Amino acid sequence: MGATSRRRLAAVAFLAATTLLATTACGGGGDDAGDGTVTLTVDVFGQFGYDELYKEYMAANPGVKIVERGTGGNLDEYSPKLTQWLAAGKGAGDVVAIEEGLLVEYKANPGNFVNLLDHGAAELKGNFLDWKWNAGLTADGKQLIGLGTDVGGMAMCYRKDLFAKAGLPTERDAVSALWPTWPDYIRAGEKFAAAKTGASFLDAATNTFNTIVLQTAGNTSGYHYYDTSDNLVVDTNPAVKQAWDTTMDIIDSGLSGKYGAWSEEWVSAFKQAKFATIACPAWMTGVIEGNAGPAAKGKWDIARVPGNGGNWGGSYLAVPKQSKHQDEAVKLAKFLTSAKGQIGAFKAKGPLPSSPQALEDPAVAGATNAYFSDAPVGQIFAAGAKSLKPVYMGPKNQAVRTEVENAVRTVELGQRTPGQGWTDAVTNAKKAAAK
Repeated sequence: MGATSRRRLAAVAFLAATTLLATTACGGGGDDAGDGTVTLTVDVFGQFGYDELYKEYMAANPGVKIVERGTGGNLDEYSPKLTQWLAAGKGAGDVVAIEEGLLVEYKANPGNFVNLLDHGAAELKGNFLDWKWNAGLTADGKQLIGLGTDVGGMAMCYRKDLFAKAGLPTERDAVSALWPTWPDYIRAGEKFAAAKTGASFLDAATNTFNTIVLQTAGNTSGYHYYDTSDNLVVDTNPAVKQAWDTTMDIIDSGLSGKYGAWSEEWVSAFKQAKFATIACPAWMTGVIEGNAGPAAKGKWDIARVPGNGGNWGGSYLAVPKQSKHQDEAVKLAKFLTSAKGQIGAFKAKGPLPSSPQALEDPAVAGATNAYFSDAPVGQIFAAGAKSLKPVYMGPKNQAVRTEVENAVRTVELGQRTPGQGWTDAVTNAKKAAAK
């Protein structure tokens, strides 16, 4: 999933942090029941949609028990723990999720993971979009670190009731027509703000910035913070500065609710209908439903994203070498990332499959989402998934991204001017990359 930063990211960050810290003391996989049952621990963040798939797998494999840790978790909480477990040689699950922005960093130490090519994974290549499969390989192509779960896609989710209150169109095609470009999005937001609904136009400038920078990079160079030779280009890549400037215009227009993305305040803002739009990759639909709750069903809908498409999010499942049940863990990872598994996850929580077969399946291609006013999510997300343009993520992508988004946040909160914020973003990104 989606994921970030992110992925593919969390529904309830503060709960996840508590859960993850509590379970760390319990160790990783391999704690068996003593009756011959193999216990497989799966470490994830966010909403992967695996609950029913676990039940199906255990029913077909009665000697296996699956325990998931960290669901709903914040990537910024999850990733350091996974890094610690891998470095310590103990504590990690038998199957672990890796967000796309961190994959290159983990591939730098391939010895921490089982080579899935040694377990017959090569025959599965056709089950994934080419770029998704290739990203899971080490640079020499000799080791497959992870099997792809989802891709992001992009759209814009919005509250119909708040749009109606502001006198804006509410039907998704009409809403999409409001904002063919990001400047148009800003103009629509200014109209919304003038109506004084009591809600902000968008949730957080950081989420919008990440959407714009990934979209711009995907449609131009194919990279953002690092080029494909792993050179840090945060201050020389036009895609980054363009996204920064557009986001500063959004902030300057007073459109952001200033809710720290993935914070407790952000989660509460969903329930209280405190903002009208949110940048919405496919996996975000599950986050919105989880945060806004049943009372908001039918009040949300999905329109096209301003600009030209893009991809935010996507994850992989890997098997750490420290697992005591590597064969069983690989088998489970293959099942969860199969076309059937990806369809099941999509139906449960919305992460968009990275399997061409799953994308073509009527259960995905023809899907609607009742929570989002029966929006045709298959058409919105799946139709263009095969032509998504991925963005290359460099070795310290997550650390660099955090510093850039921290700088966005300081401007959003009025602590720095856009110029000062940009200087901070570049300076701190370089420091993060050098660590």
